[in-house]
Amino acid sequence: MQVSLTSFLLLALVALLLSAGVEDVRTREIANWKNAAIALLAPLWWVASGLTLWPGVAIQIAVAMLVFGLFVLAFSMGQMGGGDVKMIGALALWLPPSTLLWMLVLMSLLGGALTLLMLAEKALRRRKQLPEIPYGVAIALAALVVIREPLLNQFR
Repeated sequence: MQVSLTSFLLLALVALLLSAGVEDVRTREIANWKNAAIALLAPLWWVASGLTLWPGVAIQIAVAMLVFGLFVLAFSMGQMGGGDVKMIGALALWLPPSTLLWMLVLMSLLGGALTLLMLAEKALRRRKQLPEIPYGVAIALAALVVIREPLLNQFR
């Protein structure tokens, strides 16, 4: 069985996302090397998926910079961790703008649900300290949902 470059890259992305989500649950951090790997694999994804340099790659980079900048603002207000911001920016290099928007909406919904669960757990255990939300889980799950299409449709 021959594995195409696009399949390999998608599987690598899935592995990195799963690893980052697990790490965030365990340590409340996402290693910089994982976010860097996601970002550095994006140009290979562009080539493998036939994205044109102009305007395709230019749009990807511009949208990623915009999204990263917006989430840096959330980080500066203490609303999000640095690893989460880097992961969103790296994923923005992979996803077309409409898919990225869908991922961000889904990420917000999953993050809200995760926050509610953690607040309920805090109340049940009668803890006074607010929980630190492993938002990387919501980011990873949302990204996995939106990339399922190219992963599953390649076998038709």
